[in-house]
Amino acid sequence: MTLLSLRTGRLSVEIEPEAGGSVARFAVGGRDILRPGRGTQGAAYPLVPFSNRIANGRFEFEGRTIEVPRNWPDPAVRHPMHGDGWAAAWRAQSSGPTAAAIAFEHDGTSGWPFRYRASQSFRLENDALTVQMRLENREPHSVPGGMGLHPFFIREPDSELFFDADAVWLADAEVLPTRRVTVPSDWDFCHGRRPDDVALDNCFDGWDGEAAVVWPSRRLRLELAASAPFRHAVVFTPSGRPFFCFEPVSHANGQIGCTHIAAGGALSGEIVFRLSDL
Repeated sequence: MTLLSLRTGRLSVEIEPEAGGSVARFAVGGRDILRPGRGTQGAAYPLVPFSNRIANGRFEFEGRTIEVPRNWPDPAVRHPMHGDGWAAAWRAQSSGPTAAAIAFEHDGTSGWPFRYRASQSFRLENDALTVQMRLENREPHSVPGGMGLHPFFIREPDSELFFDADAVWLADAEVLPTRRVTVPSDWDFCHGRRPDDVALDNCFDGWDGEAAVVWPSRRLRLELAASAPFRHAVVFTPSGRPFFCFEPVSHANGQIGCTHIAAGGALSGEIVFRLSDL
């Protein structure tokens, strides 16, 4: 299994292309800030070519019905989720002491019914990790498509999450979106909120691309800045787990049918994780 190791100053990152193009470890001063591991049980993995669930594996796109098969290993998840990338072997395109690039080409014969090429590049500099993502449509016609990143932040009793958004999608028992509403006061993270104080698995709309995670006991702060098209964020704060997730994504849960990538076109953006001491 290929492991790409990056290091500069006090930051270190390990990437496993063959394990779903995932980040296996992201640490500062030898201490993990994301949950270490492999693939979907690791620190972070890509969401391509869609984020979250597709209800019953069916949606409408430009007058056509698109069908996507179930793909998640947990039989309790009845709906296809998070695309193909997490289950695929990516290939290393380049690698050095502080930067690496990986890619995955999907032929459309299984899973997502359209051809695409996904790529990720990782760069460490000073106290920041930059992840650039790109999704290229390899079809001679327009297709739906989206992308995102699914990091698992280390959760401590005093951890706090900060971000601002216009609205949030309520969800049913299967975590399928039901209704878009103004963010309730109990779910408002504008002035910070501990993940331990609220259990969520919801998508927020109208996100401005900025967020922060603070670990007061570590005297550490992480600033997250995402470019367009990442203007939605999925927040996952499961009770009793040693992690929480803040996922920058390009489309709202259940809204993949509203996306559009032209023939030969591409979707691209970057996410920056910047560390500082309190």
